[in-house]
Amino acid sequence: MNTKNLLVSFCALAAILFLAVSVSAATSELATVNSVEVDGINTGSVAQLSVVAGDTISVKVVFTALENASNVKIEAEIEGKKVSADDTVGPFDVEAGKTYVRTLEVALPYELGDDVSGEVILNLKLWNGDFRTTYPEVTLGIQRVSYNAKVMSISAEQSVSAGEIFPVDVVLKNIGYNELDDVYVTIRMPELGIEKTAYFGEIVALEDDDNEDYARGRFYLNTPYDTQSGIYTIEVEATNDDLSVTKTRQIMVNNAFPSNVLVTSTKKVVSAGEQTQYSLILVNPTNKLKVYRVVTEPVCETNCNLLVSANSAVVAVPAGLSKEVTVSAVAQKEGEYTFNVNVFSGEELEKVVSFGLTAEGKSTSPVAILTVILAIIFVVLLVVLVVLLGKKPQKSEEFGESYY
Repeated sequence: MNTKNLLVSFCALAAILFLAVSVSAATSELATVNSVEVDGINTGSVAQLSVVAGDTISVKVVFTALENASNVKIEAEIEGKKVSADDTVGPFDVEAGKTYVRTLEVALPYELGDDVSGEVILNLKLWNGDFRTTYPEVTLGIQRVSYNAKVMSISAEQSVSAGEIFPVDVVLKNIGYNELDDVYVTIRMPELGIEKTAYFGEIVALEDDDNEDYARGRFYLNTPYDTQSGIYTIEVEATNDDLSVTKTRQIMVNNAFPSNVLVTSTKKVVSAGEQTQYSLILVNPTNKLKVYRVVTEPVCETNCNLLVSANSAVVAVPAGLSKEVTVSAVAQKEGEYTFNVNVFSGEELEKVVSFGLTAEGKSTSPVAILTVILAIIFVVLLVVLVVLLGKKPQKSEEFGESYY
């Protein structure tokens, strides 16, 4: 029994010794850190170095290797209230006794909670699978950008109809160190050429407890009635003499009538000299009366033998209604013809519709056939009349009485 207990104790002691050796090997120093510079300033030469939230800081590490090691990495980590960022370089190899320089880039976040300034901790470590060196913590001051703002939200409907007036609410927050003066906010839809600007005035700094550090405003946008259905971008830009910030969001625009001019058929085949007609439907999707001008235009150089006309040159369409316009065309000779119908709304060209006409050999219309038949009948009757008039009547014999 004692032998068994002794054996167990020996095994436990061996395991502890093995673990201690492993931990000792894993935690052996990899290097000696000679200096740490942040943005070119040695952190050991100043009481406390200050950095700016949102900036990317350069961390330069100079160290001397204590061991020959492969797959070495260096990590720089920033930790603080509401702040966390890091960067890693490597892997690379080092040789004992030699000095190396490595630079890391750490992007600091903007968010500092409800504070305009504070402190963060810079942690550095060098390691591989066998060795590890941790540099003592470096305390850095951090503060907000002097002048900065953030577009917190752009609130609007997910989808709107073309021609519809819709509101867009914008919330702007001062996330800088100082008060923002004379702030202007511009909202635009670049694809549609829409742009509006409003004056937001002053937005106080966060440390001003008596006033709110944000401003809000409402814009009313109106997409054109002929906007094609699709996804469009709303862009909000806040500017003053010290800053310019931008944020975007997307919105869906629906349009049941992407064009105010509808056409049923644009090509026809007829006989030369025969009149044919095309129909155009003029739609007024707005809430006001619209007056359209219809101008026909044969596409040819000179003497194209094509006559085109519209039954109405000026068409008044009440709000929300439509009217039909008939365009007539006659080709005097065989051939392929094209012509345009230009539709104007006021002085603005609404749409150009191109039509095609193929004229084939002349057909014999019922009127023409009847005319020929009547002409033939007339000629036959004339011939008969001439024949009848040309016949001379025979003289009858005269018988008289004789008296002797």
